[in-house]
Amino acid sequence: MKRHRYLPMTAQDESDMLAVIGASSTEDLFADIPASVRYSGELPMSGALDEAGLLRHLRALSDRNADADRHVSFLGAGIYDHHIPVVIQHVISRSEFYTAYTPYQPEISQGELQAIFEFQSYICELTGMKVANASMYDGATALAEAAALASGATKRKRIVVSRAVHPEARDILRTSARGQGLEIVEVGCADGVTDLGALAAAVDAETAAVLVQTPNFFGCLEDIPAIEALVHDRRGLLVTSVNPLSLGLLESPGALGADIVVGDAQPLGIPMSLGGPTCGFFAVTEALMRRMPGRIVGQTTDSEGRRGFVLTLQAREQHIRREKATSNICSNQALLALCASVYLSVMGRAGIREVASLNLSKARYALGRLGALPGVEIAFPSPIFNEFAVKLPAGTDVAAFQAKLLAAGYWGGYDLGRTYPELSGHLLVAVTERRTREEIDGFVQAWEASL
Repeated sequence: MKRHRYLPMTAQDESDMLAVIGASSTEDLFADIPASVRYSGELPMSGALDEAGLLRHLRALSDRNADADRHVSFLGAGIYDHHIPVVIQHVISRSEFYTAYTPYQPEISQGELQAIFEFQSYICELTGMKVANASMYDGATALAEAAALASGATKRKRIVVSRAVHPEARDILRTSARGQGLEIVEVGCADGVTDLGALAAAVDAETAAVLVQTPNFFGCLEDIPAIEALVHDRRGLLVTSVNPLSLGLLESPGALGADIVVGDAQPLGIPMSLGGPTCGFFAVTEALMRRMPGRIVGQTTDSEGRRGFVLTLQAREQHIRREKATSNICSNQALLALCASVYLSVMGRAGIREVASLNLSKARYALGRLGALPGVEIAFPSPIFNEFAVKLPAGTDVAAFQAKLLAAGYWGGYDLGRTYPELSGHLLVAVTERRTREEIDGFVQAWEASL
């Protein structure tokens, strides 16, 4: 008889396994661990729960999360509360998509391969680039991969990155750079955007690439043409990390001279999911496509002339080239890339432009309302898309202020002092198309009451 309903192991199973390895009890398995570092006694846990009790307990734990169904989100900083058309969940719930992993046998994977091909096509159209891959793990790792590609393509080791790039992406970049022997040089900011004077001083003949984000972490739009001229004058590569939804209004980075364009597809129909998983995208010029990490789906014809899809340019990949590979990435986020593809298909060109316009107009309205509150200042004069930084009145306890907003039913923004000490007392606020005028006005009233 099984001792634990949820563990498919009987006492006889346990006895048989111990006999095979020559142990008399489970305790014997830990004999080599000194008693001084082993925990003695029982862990402070409740007793065993029945199924109904366990479900109640887990539901109570879940209810402690402040989710976006019960709170109005003005929190961004990389993960955004956008509208997700219900058709997306319907499509990705089909078993042929959510069970697919590696479509190395194209003859039985045409649906999956076509879905990836459509994602690549959409990303190329959005970014203005020639070639895109089948997706990356997320936007931050895509940025680190872009730095590695730039180093390999230019035979240089110096990577210049703006301090206005997402702090977590810069952390991942530094971690990745250590193993590749890359030198990471950070350039500061002025008025919420990359300091062009400091950038010009940092870029030299040893610079492989300049990495910038637009809209950047502060929500401000970077001067990409000016940055492009600086880096290309030194024969380096320009890497831009972008919010794909902003490209419904802004000029594509490809048209502005970017060599590599990366970003996170989370705004394109992917749930926030408490911070992940998301889906990164990666697009390059035609000259760099053979160095691009990950997998690429290509369109072809079969022996009878029918349209078909295959994995292509696989000689770049780690499992074939081994130590000579351009990247160690051999996977992708196919299911979440499918979310983005369905979103872009449903919305269309006009829909993406409309959603982007709503993000901009609602963010500007909220910025104007918050900036008019006594003691509150707009942090930067630079143009924004759907996110902006504001300075709270001097002496405001940011944590206590956020707690008051949460109690009023609002996620109040990201405390910039957590990652930028010089911006202590500043909040980063995001406004998406989901926010109504009533919600924004209520948010402003909650701010005023909480200060």
